[in-house]
Amino acid sequence: MQPISMKYTMIVGKYINLGTLQKLLFDDEKIVISDECIQEVDKSFRFLRDFSSDKIIYGINTGFGPMAQYRIEDKSLTELQYNIIRSHSTGAGRPLPPLYVKAAMIARLFTFLQGKSGIHTELVDLLVKFINLNISPYIPEHGSVGASGDLVQLAHMALTLIGEGDVFYQGELQPTARVLEKNHLKPFSIHIREGLSVTNGTSVMTGIGIVNLIYARQLLNWSVCASVMMNEIAASYDDFISQPLNDAKLHKGQQKIAEAMRTWISGSKCTRKRENELYGQKHEEKIFEHKVQPYYSLRCTPQILGPVYDTLANTEEVLINEINSACDNPIVDPETQNVYHGGNFHGDYVSFEMDKLKIAITKLTMLSERQLNYLFHDRINGILPPFVNLGVLGLNYGLQASQFTATSTTAECQTLSNPMYVHSIPNNNDNQDIVSMGTNSALMAKTVIENSFQVMSILFMGIVQAVDYLKIQENLSANSRCVYNEIRAFFPVFTQDTPKYKEIEAMSEYLKNKKFNL
Repeated sequence: MQPISMKYTMIVGKYINLGTLQKLLFDDEKIVISDECIQEVDKSFRFLRDFSSDKIIYGINTGFGPMAQYRIEDKSLTELQYNIIRSHSTGAGRPLPPLYVKAAMIARLFTFLQGKSGIHTELVDLLVKFINLNISPYIPEHGSVGASGDLVQLAHMALTLIGEGDVFYQGELQPTARVLEKNHLKPFSIHIREGLSVTNGTSVMTGIGIVNLIYARQLLNWSVCASVMMNEIAASYDDFISQPLNDAKLHKGQQKIAEAMRTWISGSKCTRKRENELYGQKHEEKIFEHKVQPYYSLRCTPQILGPVYDTLANTEEVLINEINSACDNPIVDPETQNVYHGGNFHGDYVSFEMDKLKIAITKLTMLSERQLNYLFHDRINGILPPFVNLGVLGLNYGLQASQFTATSTTAECQTLSNPMYVHSIPNNNDNQDIVSMGTNSALMAKTVIENSFQVMSILFMGIVQAVDYLKIQENLSANSRCVYNEIRAFFPVFTQDTPKYKEIEAMSEYLKNKKFNL
């Protein structure tokens, strides 16, 4: 196996932030665990080994869940750990994409790095190698109720770490044993409770949530950009983003969005100054040709996107707290020389946050759909042809049918925004009598985010067509002009009717991967 280049290596301690997570997930940086962390993991293992020798401890010498009342004989303790992995690998549905699985593995790693799981350092080492080599366990989407954490999905992760099951590697689904052999890796061994430690916790819902958050922040940046360009197209008066107006309402998110919009629009020659046109001269006209105030989807963007900003900030706090926590059970604490039984595996924090996140992104998607409708509806905007059709009206159709896609996709987001957090169903012989459904919530948020990129893609197709029709390219702000040029490089101006599904996909990829400095 080739050594990892230190140029792209990140030495991590027991805590990680969102910026570091983004580099590991999207820039393919590699992890090296600090010596201090390894020592803490080893300290926890050695304490549990000594402490558990003559005591009854859940999941070490008892059965699991409702079977915890059954004592397990010493000769069967290793078999017990393998049994929980194999018996719980019962997921169904589509496999989680490797990006989300990698995030889940990183989340699991950081639970172990807290030094409260009592696992051997061998398990940490193998998990790091899976992450760095982009070996992605086959994990089906369905199976978690989010209460003992993600038992089923994490069991699929654990199955590959013991050398069984399948993994995605170098773009192919392959038997784990073959991939381990290719990379000169050995499955981890059961020492005390490694089987339970891998399968028990919130790491899958947290990993999905982290990717959701990163993409949601990207969508918010794009919504700021789109909202500025919409107001440039409409030649709006710019005081709706002014600091005095937005500071008059004491919400941080609104103020931050207005500030971002002011930064983005700097240098634009498209917007108007109210004080110059409406305050600085006498007006005799009875009906104003230009709208004194634009539609809400243009004028109220700081007030609409402000709560989205605030929600994402809270989501970041919750997920970073979760990923830097010990989320399994029991908790092994060498400092107090005790083992504590409880429910740190319960996913309510993540579940509730994913519900809030998907509601926020659905509202952002609704804003995009309304802005798109403004562009496409000639009787509303008064300055553009129907559906920004640059061809022959009646013969050509522009982006008319694309609106069907945007509208139906927005409607799906609205339905998916119903909460999972309050949909507990007792199961597991009523041992799990109230559950979080956190992974379902995270998966639904994932779908909402994917949908939002599709709607946003159609919006930007309309925006650049409108810019070309109005011939305002040179009057846009520098930031808007940069986006216009980048989009036109792969989505040229069009007049004739052609299929647009590939362009929507290409636009979505561009929107996901664009680097922002806002």
